[in-house]
Amino acid sequence: MSDFSLADAPYLTLVELGRAYRDGSLSPVEVTEHLLERIDTYDGKLHAFIEPTRERALAEAAAAEAAFKAGLERGPLHGIPYAVKDLYDVKGLATTAGTHLLEDNIAGADCAAVERLAAAGMVLLGKTHTVQFALGIIGVNHDHGTPHNPWHETPHVPGGSSSGSAVAVASGLTPMALGSDTGGSVRAPAALCGTVGLKTTVGRIGRHGVFPLCWTLDSVGPLTRSVEDAALVYDALQGEDLRDESTRGVAPHDVLRTLRGGVKGLRIAIGEGSFFDDADPEVEAAVREAGKVFGALGARVESIGIPEVERANNTPELRAIILAEAVTLNQRLIEEHADQLDPVVLQPLKTGQGLTAVQYATGLRAARQLQADVLDTLRDVDAVLVPTTRIPARPLAQVDASIESYFEHYPGYLNNTLVGNYLNLCGVALPCGFTKGGLPIGLLVYAKPFQEDVALRVARAYEQATDWLTRRPDLSWAR
Repeated sequence: MSDFSLADAPYLTLVELGRAYRDGSLSPVEVTEHLLERIDTYDGKLHAFIEPTRERALAEAAAAEAAFKAGLERGPLHGIPYAVKDLYDVKGLATTAGTHLLEDNIAGADCAAVERLAAAGMVLLGKTHTVQFALGIIGVNHDHGTPHNPWHETPHVPGGSSSGSAVAVASGLTPMALGSDTGGSVRAPAALCGTVGLKTTVGRIGRHGVFPLCWTLDSVGPLTRSVEDAALVYDALQGEDLRDESTRGVAPHDVLRTLRGGVKGLRIAIGEGSFFDDADPEVEAAVREAGKVFGALGARVESIGIPEVERANNTPELRAIILAEAVTLNQRLIEEHADQLDPVVLQPLKTGQGLTAVQYATGLRAARQLQADVLDTLRDVDAVLVPTTRIPARPLAQVDASIESYFEHYPGYLNNTLVGNYLNLCGVALPCGFTKGGLPIGLLVYAKPFQEDVALRVARAYEQATDWLTRRPDLSWAR
């Protein structure tokens, strides 16, 4: 017996929940009911969910429980609850992409990711809040409201745009939630809320039915309580989907076989240069200390400069990729309802409207060249370690005091993650410490494109050697 009780359920990993289901100490129905009650209790203040799916969750949990009793288990995710960012189509629900203007955008079918998780027997608890159009790394939404980072009673920024998903996982409202990552929207909220976040290579997971921001850079990824959990979800989601051309011809790979392989003999480099520009001293110290942990685990740890990062930082046309595509995708709403859009989202969209075809094409060409060149730079490197965000979560009132203050904070939250999207790297964000004020600090493990197995293996080795992921926020203030 696993000796897990229902009181343990909010912070059990997917692996632990699966074990408890199989030995009978917990059941899918009682866990689902318990988490729905927890959402009722805490989410009034946490504001992670835009819409719980109570009826669907209970029906899927009951079906999973019946299947277990009949000996018809579907796999390691069977019966386990999860949530999805409000970019993901869920049949019968609105996909609002963070704006009241899309409240009538009712999905006629589940998106590809939800289809695959349903096939794996997972239980959908609901949809989580996001930034409007997913265009924002800080997590602020003046329309639907900003989720509350659970690590402080005073509102602090949760990171975006997968803000609700990160808050929900960190708060024990769900053991896993899907996010999306175009410039850091899985990794930044994972770092600021103290969870694991997996940024996948474009082409690994089908994006059909996920409200797009930038078709060139959008990727799907989970936020979880452990690296192994992220690997299990990734394993269920990866694979070709003919409805998303980016996945065509991309064969699945086995990330679970090497997950526990450790890092002995691997070459792991701390990314120097601009990754540490204006970094909070506590953040820099924690990331460099993480490098020492890898050395103790037998990895060859060194420092490396990555010229492509510096070139990307000095190529303003790269920004045209996201902004031009975001304007193209949301043009009608921008033209007809600009006065109803969130000002912090409207400003970059206005910039996007002024871009030229030459700037967009130059950005695409520059990205392709950088992606080719970085493979040579990292030829003999297995993984690169950098701060996920250069600064920890700041008080919401400070960051959101004005639109100028909002964008002044952008580089500290965005720059280390966005460059990974431009370079098409995959990566895992996970906690590597806490500030003196009790706020999480995130380590970002980068690996080369399509080497999610390496990124996950390296991240798990660090996770197992430390106890950062065992810490829980005090939610007494949120009742």
